[in-house]
Amino acid sequence: MRGKKLKVLVTLICIAMVFGSLVACGNGGNGGNGGNDDRNDNGAGGDTQQQFIIQFGHVEAEGNPGYIAAEEFARVVYERSNGRLVVHTLPAGVYGGEVAMTEATSMNILQMSTAATAVLTSYDSNFMLLDLPFLFDSRQQSRANLDGALGDALNELLPQFGLISFGYQCNGLRHITNNIRPIHAPDDLNGIMMRVMESPVFIEMFRLLGANPIPMSFTEVYMALAQGTVDGQENGPALVYTTRFFEVQRYYSLTGHVHSTNIVMMSADFYNNLPADLQQIVREEARRILVLEQREIMANLEDIFLERLIEEGMIVNEITPENMLLFMEAVLPMQDYFKGEHVEERFFDLIER
Repeated sequence: MRGKKLKVLVTLICIAMVFGSLVACGNGGNGGNGGNDDRNDNGAGGDTQQQFIIQFGHVEAEGNPGYIAAEEFARVVYERSNGRLVVHTLPAGVYGGEVAMTEATSMNILQMSTAATAVLTSYDSNFMLLDLPFLFDSRQQSRANLDGALGDALNELLPQFGLISFGYQCNGLRHITNNIRPIHAPDDLNGIMMRVMESPVFIEMFRLLGANPIPMSFTEVYMALAQGTVDGQENGPALVYTTRFFEVQRYYSLTGHVHSTNIVMMSADFYNNLPADLQQIVREEARRILVLEQREIMANLEDIFLERLIEEGMIVNEITPENMLLFMEAVLPMQDYFKGEHVEERFFDLIER
């Protein structure tokens, strides 16, 4: 793990050098004056005229609810802070994959990022809990737990890694796309090469379902699908549509195996060195826009994105109740395997049903 983190660090330094001039000029969000002579280069201080630059990375493409929320957040915090907070958004993985962006945020190279919670399992294995299949029965149950004692307990794990959490976005129900055949039951996944997130949970999940799981950064997925390096992947309708996976995938099977969530993170070092009034603005607007509004945008658009995928020619199939039980039974051993071994039992005890 230390060797992996060293490689990530070297990559981040190279990326920072490449994008330094781009970020300094400013892109996205708010039209703030990134060249103001009174600007502070992300240092501490209470000067009410200082300008603080927030480089905000995410993988969401234009039109995705996460993209929309990030642009709105940039605009609002600039206005509310009277130009003292300037957010430069780096969307669609322009800075790198979620693993690289999370590491950059922990080191204050980026000041903010969003990432699938699976990324955090390399920091603390207790985050594996959130990606266990069929953990929550509904969107409402997922939200209640992430906003409650379970979410609070997981957030407390992050400051030791230089990160703080402002909450959890909705990334939609995860479904399976592929180019081989429609997936109606676990047996249909036999032999299919599935791109999965770089997480032991997803690797084990699709191994149990009979697929060949191939962990891969999200930024590499489109090309891998186009070239046939992998046969399929799994994500919600918003991400499948806005990243144009319909161009390289034929079948979309609505397995709904995970209520996918993204975590909204900020560098603890950056946040702790902001003046108190700016901390309040960032904290309040991140919660209001990046979490609560993003969830509502996702809920309103998810069915629309699914309809658009059908219009683009994807063949969409639902799973019968009987076959859904087969999916649940296939991955049932995961809860016992991960409980205690990777996830402390106290986190399971915090789940509200």
